[in-house]
Amino acid sequence: MTQFAAIHNLGLVATAVEKLCSRSNGLPGFAVLYGPAGWGKSTALLAAANASRAYYVQLRSAWSRKSFLEKILVEMSIRPAGTIPQLLDQVCQQLAASGRPLMIDEFDYCLKSNGMVELVRDIYEASQSPVILAGEELLPQKLIKWERFHSRVLSWIPAQPVSVADAKALAPIYCPVPVADDWLQMAVAASGGSVRRVCVNLSNAADEAAIEGWRGIDREVWGKRPIYTGEAPARRAA
Repeated sequence: MTQFAAIHNLGLVATAVEKLCSRSNGLPGFAVLYGPAGWGKSTALLAAANASRAYYVQLRSAWSRKSFLEKILVEMSIRPAGTIPQLLDQVCQQLAASGRPLMIDEFDYCLKSNGMVELVRDIYEASQSPVILAGEELLPQKLIKWERFHSRVLSWIPAQPVSVADAKALAPIYCPVPVADDWLQMAVAASGGSVRRVCVNLSNAADEAAIEGWRGIDREVWGKRPIYTGEAPARRAA
């Protein structure tokens, strides 16, 4: 079973899902989580999907409208059958009947096609189920092009950069050895806001602790060992 750390972005998405599910009649039902790559958006969406029993689909660049609907139906444990309109009806009927939210990750891929964007709006309009989208940091500006879509967003959720509190929550998952605050502060400062980079550093620290036999990790014991920043290492002189 996948273990999720209670980082701040997870709480933001969970709050948005609760807001959408309990919204008053007449209020729109979209929420949009946006931010740079590596900031934990997908993990937050997956954790919230598990907690809320939402249907979760991560878009792929090669998907057509039909393949997109088929993947949603597979997530719903429904055998896809028929034309695009028939697949759309299947999806909408299941969402309306179940009352469960739909979460669509990597939504930027939808923006390559008017048809894909309008298809997602059709899903919402026909089912009135909450739909939570996640994408890169410019997603809100890009969606302005589709006013009928943009105006249906109830919650805009800017993903937050990783914090020391997030790193403390992540540490037990990625590093079995106790990690001191000063080391976590160093890892967060080097991360550029990326949850993923902090996870990589914690995993690297766990490997180093196993090799060195450490019972704890702090900046003093770490010494001048490198911290992963996402940049390629400098080439050595010949």
